[in-house]
Amino acid sequence: MDSTSAREVYRVVWPRGRKTIGVTDLAPRLAGLEGKIIGELWDDLFRGDEIFPILEEELGRRFPGVRFVRYDVFGSIHGADEHRVLAELPDKLKRHGVDAIISGMAC
Repeated sequence: MDSTSAREVYRVVWPRGRKTIGVTDLAPRLAGLEGKIIGELWDDLFRGDEIFPILEEELGRRFPGVRFVRYDVFGSIHGADEHRVLAELPDKLKRHGVDAIISGMAC
């Protein structure tokens, strides 16, 4: 066989999985953070204990009256308890009046 007539056929598989959830609208952006309550979510992996206090200080200077609900109130969003923590999250966010979230994850 010459090279023009010999062809191998390969099945191609798309590397991403099938979509299992439909696309939904995003929550509207906040007009500002003044007087808002910001929740902190962390996976307990990379320096959140150092970074979140810095964010709190800097955002507090920039946006008067901003308050924070610390990551330890919610629990780690990674690890053995992550399914329970995430299942409880909507109720905890509501209970604490959280307007926005900063989610810190390791790289």
